[in-house]
Amino acid sequence: MGIDIANKHVKSKNRTAPVSENVYLLLLVKLYRFLARRTDSNFNKVVLKRLYMSRINRPPVSLSRLIALTKNATAKTAVVVGSITDDERLEVVPKLSVAALHVTKTARARILNAGGEILTLDQLALRAPTGSNCILLRGKRSSREAVKHFGRGPGTPHSHTKPYVRSKGRKFERARGRRASRGFRN
Repeated sequence: MGIDIANKHVKSKNRTAPVSENVYLLLLVKLYRFLARRTDSNFNKVVLKRLYMSRINRPPVSLSRLIALTKNATAKTAVVVGSITDDERLEVVPKLSVAALHVTKTARARILNAGGEILTLDQLALRAPTGSNCILLRGKRSSREAVKHFGRGPGTPHSHTKPYVRSKGRKFERARGRRASRGFRN
């Protein structure tokens, strides 16, 4: 008798194609599918997987974060499967080599003014088909406003979850449970 493997109705939740109908994204997927299959490079497999992702899972990377993460690797190309945004708090932008799905107008101007270069992901595939001399970066997913409301219910002990409140004034959720003089303070 054979072994009964109960995998008949088990479905993988991972995406195998992007949901977006953007033709340029679909062409990139076609390119990186080929590279992931025909090269031994893990880099291409990761880029392909990230091209499938939803926008929430492709958070932007700011220029300041980009510079901090590439501090010790100036000769390498920083690759972001997502957007690169400007950071006004930065005064000086060093020379950078960057490849991304999208770069904002001001970030693009600042990188190019510093003598850097911006590549699209298809240009990167021609230059580094296996991802050599590239650093793959991604933004912080937990920076979204919605994430602040996740976790233990607000008001429960040791909870740092942000409550859904109309306003942050004196009259809104400031009494019992928020200060010791009104019953208790969490």
